[in-house]
Amino acid sequence: MTEASGTDARAIFFDGRSARRRQVTIIIGPVLEIVEEGTPLARWAWDDIRRADGHGRLRLKTLAGSNPLARLEIADPGLARAVETRCPALDHGQGRGRTRQVLGWSAAACVSIVLLALYGIPFAADRITPLVPRSVEARLGEATDRQVRALLGGEACTRPQGQAALGQMVRALIDAGLPPEDDETVIDVVVLSSDVVNAIALPGGRIYVFDGLLQKAETPDELAGVIAHEIGHVHHRDGLRMVIRAGSTSFVIGLLFGDVAGGAAIVTAADAVLNAAYSRDAETAADDFSAAAMTRLGRSPAAFGDLLVRVTGETEGHGTLLDSHPFGADRLARLAAAGTAAAGTATEGPALLSDTDWQALKGICGGSSASGPPAPGPERQRLKNSDKPSGS
Repeated sequence: MTEASGTDARAIFFDGRSARRRQVTIIIGPVLEIVEEGTPLARWAWDDIRRADGHGRLRLKTLAGSNPLARLEIADPGLARAVETRCPALDHGQGRGRTRQVLGWSAAACVSIVLLALYGIPFAADRITPLVPRSVEARLGEATDRQVRALLGGEACTRPQGQAALGQMVRALIDAGLPPEDDETVIDVVVLSSDVVNAIALPGGRIYVFDGLLQKAETPDELAGVIAHEIGHVHHRDGLRMVIRAGSTSFVIGLLFGDVAGGAAIVTAADAVLNAAYSRDAETAADDFSAAAMTRLGRSPAAFGDLLVRVTGETEGHGTLLDSHPFGADRLARLAAAGTAAAGTATEGPALLSDTDWQALKGICGGSSASGPPAPGPERQRLKNSDKPSGS
């Protein structure tokens, strides 16, 4: 038996049952013996000793013994080498075990992230959205509007006759779509001089309709169906919900307390709006809102679907209505079914716009006024539910 004596034989032992740090002496013999003030504490067989995690010193554990958490630490390099040379399986299983551990934690982290993205964040967003005051949502929309406009690139179209026709259409849709008790939803529809075939709704009620989409519409009912769909997103606060899903924790906390002026918040909100891809449930609810409004007006809900079908394959590149409002055969079938159900009344309602007004709306971006800034005050189509005529 060989005993490493003096300071070189000293080591630190943790018995795995308590946090007590024991100054021990180790004896190198047929086994590794751990002794504290002459009292044997443990006897480790060399074949069972494995290297444990450690930095700057040799840290050992044993596969045998009553407590797998026991650890022995040797700081002296010479003593450490003497022990290492007697451990034939010192590093056995370390690489494979560590790899399995890393892979296990990585898989768990990936699953957690996926579950959080699929269920946790949408769950939280659905419950936070109703808690955000309408006034804060409106401020968020105003704060992001400049950023969104800068990224979209188009200018507001302000030809008076076109604006008057747009206002007539929007007012009819608001009267037919929003419930009478909803006096907090403010709708502000603006046509932008851009060839993009799209329409988007910002948090707070601002709706942008691009001239590219306006020119694709062949009838007032087709355009009205799109605008009603966007009003549905505003009514259901889908834009705010989507921004919350995209925002960080600090952003959401700031939103709840009314702090929407931060640059990060504006960028987050603008990016979320421009990369909008509403959930299937949100699109279905907006479709239903559009179909209900058009039916009440005695117009065909299927016109919206006709426009969606027309822009399919006619537009190339990014920024189409289909990018932000993905739809499938099921959505078209539902819109067509709504049109069939309303067939008895679809032709009974008066036309939303006369031919003259429709042509004025189609030309809202024409002429010199198309390149100017948005006109303030009453020329803009800022409408809210409380503006309805009494009794409507």
